[in-house]
Amino acid sequence: MRLPLVTVLGECVADAFTAPAPVPGELSLRVLPGGGPANTAVALARLGTPARFLARLSDDAFGRLFRGHLEASGVDLTAAIHAPEPSTLAVAELDAQGRAAYSFHAQGTADWQWTADELAAVDLTSTACLHSGSLTLVREPGGTVVEDFLARASATATISIDPNVRPLLVAPEAYRERLPHWCAIADILRLSEDDLELLLPEYTIERACDTWHAAGVPLVVITRGERGAVASLNGVRTAVPTPSTAVVDTVGAGDSFTAGFLHHLGAKGLLGGRLTDLRVDDVFDACAFAARVAALTCGVAGPNPPWASQLPQPSPVAGHLAG
Repeated sequence: MRLPLVTVLGECVADAFTAPAPVPGELSLRVLPGGGPANTAVALARLGTPARFLARLSDDAFGRLFRGHLEASGVDLTAAIHAPEPSTLAVAELDAQGRAAYSFHAQGTADWQWTADELAAVDLTSTACLHSGSLTLVREPGGTVVEDFLARASATATISIDPNVRPLLVAPEAYRERLPHWCAIADILRLSEDDLELLLPEYTIERACDTWHAAGVPLVVITRGERGAVASLNGVRTAVPTPSTAVVDTVGAGDSFTAGFLHHLGAKGLLGGRLTDLRVDDVFDACAFAARVAALTCGVAGPNPPWASQLPQPSPVAGHLAG
């Protein structure tokens, strides 16, 4: 059975990981293809979901690295733009727990330069779900254009948004201001507990979910690292634990979770339209699958999501919470 097409719109970033250099006074960098939307597209394709990536990819050395990585994972790049601007670079330093702190080199780079004409040429006829978010939705000049594209696409496709707040590049206030509009467009809002703290400090998960439901989004999923995930479907919550894993780093784990979640919904025939047939049991199962995908990503270095053949069989878990 062929799974439904998921189209991902967003950035691809060169993730440069710092490492001690063999020569004193120098710094070594290990560069891997990254960026939240690109990671999600790769993870979807590796799981077996047809994944198309709408991106503006530079023709510089990093851009060629991106294309090779995406295509090797099975991502469809036929709608990607050959951009004249340079690629975005993120320098990541890992702490003792494998969490990354980033500094960005993103001024005038290819990812943020979307035009209305570029997106008007995209055919979404066969797209069951359009996923976007991260910096592409908030950095101008392209952010507003992308936002309008998502609003048009919502007429025929399930819309999934991951804010992926990056306060070093865009102030949280900018996300906070636009989030109610994204909730009015989206069917699925996935974010991390760190994102929640930046967007709605001092809010409980329950209060945040209810706030975003009131703004229009029916399904909110909040990932909590080693403490699992909480999802809320129109106010009915369900909680899923994180599988035990030896963590190398957490880079790309949230993106892999999103991919696993969308893949599972697509495999069950639940993507497309407004999720009117979705039940909380379906959400729990999708979160449990997504948590397994994210755990495997944490077990390797960098944003390197698993292939379908690497997934272990699930163990039964239960965990519904009151609405």
